[in-house]
Amino acid sequence: MSVTADRIKELRKQKKLTQQGLADKIEASRDTITKYENARSTPTLAMLSLIADALDTTVDYLQGKTDSPLKAPAVDDNGAEPPLTEGQKQVAYFIDPSATPDEIEQIKKLVEIAKLSKRRL
Repeated sequence: MSVTADRIKELRKQKKLTQQGLADKIEASRDTITKYENARSTPTLAMLSLIADALDTTVDYLQGKTDSPLKAPAVDDNGAEPPLTEGQKQVAYFIDPSATPDEIEQIKKLVEIAKLSKRRL
């Protein structure tokens, strides 16, 4: 199997989507998804982009260019990350009240990974 095939299948299952469910999201056929997941066909870059959006990941992750399935964090017009939400602050404080900004960033990444894998902290 290919990295792309494995990652599409893995993320689809994590999102609790059937092949038909993913196909519906990207306006393709179930057979197309089956071929991608079994590495019998290679998705075009445009199709990979649709799949990445549907699975809330990046094309680079699906292609095996990065090991992080997370999308880049949103930034404001000044290039800075938006402030933490109250919930994020509570989680960070609960884990370590003396957390530094770098540690808070690491905690945020862990929370995102947990959300992707549907596991609870």
